[in-house]
Amino acid sequence: MTFVVTEPCIRCKYTDCVTVCPMECFKEGPNFLVIDPDECIDCSMCVAECPVGAIVGDREIAPEQAHFIELNRQLSRHPDWQRLRHSKAPLPDHAHWATAKDKLSELVYPERKAS
Repeated sequence: MTFVVTEPCIRCKYTDCVTVCPMECFKEGPNFLVIDPDECIDCSMCVAECPVGAIVGDREIAPEQAHFIELNRQLSRHPDWQRLRHSKAPLPDHAHWATAKDKLSELVYPERKAS
């Protein structure tokens, strides 16, 4: 099983998970993190560290979040998304977005710019 970063991470980008990852498999985009599925060793150490519950196993993911499996795979390979090896402050408005729902339209990635 591989772990996947899902919608709750969008516009929060807490990085507590990064510090416990023994494989350094997190990649960072403008307002979201992803896990490289080819590098994840399924240790689950990152799951408990996420304050918004954004990290789940790919076999345990809710059906409405299943598209994040492929999204993590795609974005982890994009050259603009670089490996994150250390913790950093969350995004400035993280507190507002931490409880927001339906944030997929807020995700900034190479094909879609911020609105």
